[in-house]
Amino acid sequence: MTGTPAPFNADDYQARMERAARAAADAGLAGVLVAPGPDLVWLTGYAPPAATERLTLLVLAAGQDPVLVVPTLEAPDAEKAAGAPALTLRDWTDGKDPYATTAPLLDAAGRFGVSDNAWALHLLGLQKALPGTSYVSLTEGLPMLRAVKDAAELERLAAAGEAADATYEEILKVSFAGRRESEVAGDLADLLRRFGHSQVDFTVVGSGPNGANPHHEAGERVIENGDMVVLDFGGLKHGYGSDTSRTVHVGEPSAEERRVHDVVREAQEAAFRAVRPGIACQDVDRVARAHITEAGYGDRFIHRTGHGIGVTTHEPPYMIEGEEQPLVPGMCFSVEPGIYLPGRFGVRIEDIVTVTEDGGRRLNNTSREMAVVH
Repeated sequence: MTGTPAPFNADDYQARMERAARAAADAGLAGVLVAPGPDLVWLTGYAPPAATERLTLLVLAAGQDPVLVVPTLEAPDAEKAAGAPALTLRDWTDGKDPYATTAPLLDAAGRFGVSDNAWALHLLGLQKALPGTSYVSLTEGLPMLRAVKDAAELERLAAAGEAADATYEEILKVSFAGRRESEVAGDLADLLRRFGHSQVDFTVVGSGPNGANPHHEAGERVIENGDMVVLDFGGLKHGYGSDTSRTVHVGEPSAEERRVHDVVREAQEAAFRAVRPGIACQDVDRVARAHITEAGYGDRFIHRTGHGIGVTTHEPPYMIEGEEQPLVPGMCFSVEPGIYLPGRFGVRIEDIVTVTEDGGRRLNNTSREMAVVH
């Protein structure tokens, strides 16, 4: 396992806030309004101590200093954030109108990008205080804000991928047959934490017919000899995401099961090889889909080929038909084609990939051949 990376500092957060403000201006927006959540953590290093109905909002706009509006009782925590030296704190006390505190910071006729998870309560409060303003979600207005990772972010994503790979290597040693899906899922969660994850986001264990549901939640089904088992797991390490899928078989697989697995593996390889700067996100999806369709399973590939990953395990960009955003060095996303045969079994193979100057690099490097477990 790689060591602990150096923490981000105030200069890192200042650069991100300046980048966000410039991106907003380039997109024709008056600024960016960021509520508690992954965007706020990425921009400032601050995560409020708990979900709260009290307004907390970062205001970014080109040509003005960043301001974080916070409740007075949470200001001491905000002041300790790594990015705090790069912004101004403006607090408000209970019994006062937080929107009256925030309104002077905003262009009264501006259109703002707002973090996706902002509370409707607060957005409506701002609209009431400033009826001339309008808003667009960051996913719509600035979808690529966090998409291109710098070297320090790539280091964290690589460490998370390495930990997920170690988890997979270890799970191959456990017993599958005769155990519930939930038990194997528990093993996966324990292993992710053992290898340094601070947060486990999902541990999909889809055995037999359950594998035909891409987002099956591990349940009480007892895994049987002869089952195909889809494993999809990930979470956060050093604040950045992992997400990998492999499909194993309990005992020797049939010829059909091997063929379906080979088709998915070949599609995943072809899509990975297509990754390079300048091609559209949708082209990665098209390559994987064309291979599966040619093999006769096109209608059984029922989801996009991939999603971005960073401080969250799902974020833009998306490898999906209609997404014309070109790939840029530093982007990180999953490549995860699958085939799902209802009532029978499913197969999915997934790696996190980053775009390099001349192609792509996998951040997951375990074998993509079908593993036989017991």
